[in-house]
Amino acid sequence: MSCAGCSTGTKDGKPGGCGSKGGCSTGGCNRLNTYDWLTGVDLPQSDGFDLAEISFKNGSRKFFFHNPPYVGAQKNDWVVVESGTGYDVGKVSLTGELVKLQLRKKKVKDNTVFHKVIRIAHDRDIEKMHEARAMEQQTMVRARAIARTLDLEMKIGDVEYQGDKRKATFYYTAEGRVDFRELIRHFAKEFRIKIEMRQIGARQESARVGGLGACGRELCCSTWLTNFKSVSTSAARYQNLAINQSKLSGQCGRLKCCLNYELDTYMEVLKEFPKNADILRTEAGEARLVKMDIFKRLMFYIYKDNKATRGKIFALGVDRVREIKALNKAGKKPDELQGLTLNDQGSDEDADLGFADVTGQIELPNDKKRKKSGRHNKNRRNKGGNRKPRNGNTSAKPSSKTPKGNAEKKGPQAKDNKGQKPKGKNTNNRNRNRNNKKRPPKNDGNKN
Repeated sequence: MSCAGCSTGTKDGKPGGCGSKGGCSTGGCNRLNTYDWLTGVDLPQSDGFDLAEISFKNGSRKFFFHNPPYVGAQKNDWVVVESGTGYDVGKVSLTGELVKLQLRKKKVKDNTVFHKVIRIAHDRDIEKMHEARAMEQQTMVRARAIARTLDLEMKIGDVEYQGDKRKATFYYTAEGRVDFRELIRHFAKEFRIKIEMRQIGARQESARVGGLGACGRELCCSTWLTNFKSVSTSAARYQNLAINQSKLSGQCGRLKCCLNYELDTYMEVLKEFPKNADILRTEAGEARLVKMDIFKRLMFYIYKDNKATRGKIFALGVDRVREIKALNKAGKKPDELQGLTLNDQGSDEDADLGFADVTGQIELPNDKKRKKSGRHNKNRRNKGGNRKPRNGNTSAKPSSKTPKGNAEKKGPQAKDNKGQKPKGKNTNNRNRNRNNKKRPPKNDGNKN
């Protein structure tokens, strides 16, 4: 099993969380490994066949190169290979007769031109390769920011530098075609290297990133699965799985590939079940199919409108269902289903486990909901008395919570409002007493 996608990370080409440090029997810390079962077998050397499989970036990319006799690279050797622009550093993952099988499996054409292995990598080559790997994360974050500023509907999932740091390949996912000509100009100006854009699917992205699945093992697409078949929701229905998108989806956001692993076995067993057996008619009433246990060959029924058997589920075998269906087809009805109820099954299991039935012995008190009092609403209304009036009207009555020292405010507004008549019913006592004072009678000028 591969450890390349684990969260512990790698150092010097070895995983940080693996106890064997890359020397396990599975091929160790490399994605999509091929077990070399011809290692201990003495075979005559094939004349004229010198191809070797080289893996880059922990097996995320593999290709075939000519291995000249003067180089003599063996398995697990770090080598320097040719590329279109400079050179790259990789690890020999496979040699010998198994390379022929890999060529046939990947359907490589005979007229394909292969590059050569230049030499065995020395310490400076490996050190330069690790420097390039350390730059990839920072480059990917910066590249995503540039793509976001250009409003491009794409997601950059991974970045891979060449061993000589002259070229970088950006792997991205998008719904359709993306015009990234302007994006490449920004990348070339920012990173000052040769840029290559490569579009991949959602499953290929998760295979490159890696991770752990719901089963606790590493993702199949990053360890051994190379052929991605289409998965539909009918595969979940045949296996009696709940159609829950969050549980049926994998890390890539698509339906899990493992839904197809056992589908053929389920399809073979389902051929033994009778069709159109959703409803069975008996003298006790109509029974409706609730669920099926495919590998136990049981079908569970429940009566629709029968108070005597309410809540009971009857488990019938496939042969019994065929008998009742044949009677219904002939216009006859059996007296009852004659199946094993789930209550009987549960009593045996409880007796073996030693549990006691406490139904009706322990009762939990009912939670009584408290009525909402209007006290809270009244307080909210009274809070409005502390607010200042908008139009300079100071005739509003202050609330009871206002301190006595704040009841009267002195200032220019108080002088302007002395001669005004209070408006409304809610006036304070000070203004009311001031306005209710008797004015002296006017002098009409008539003297007695």
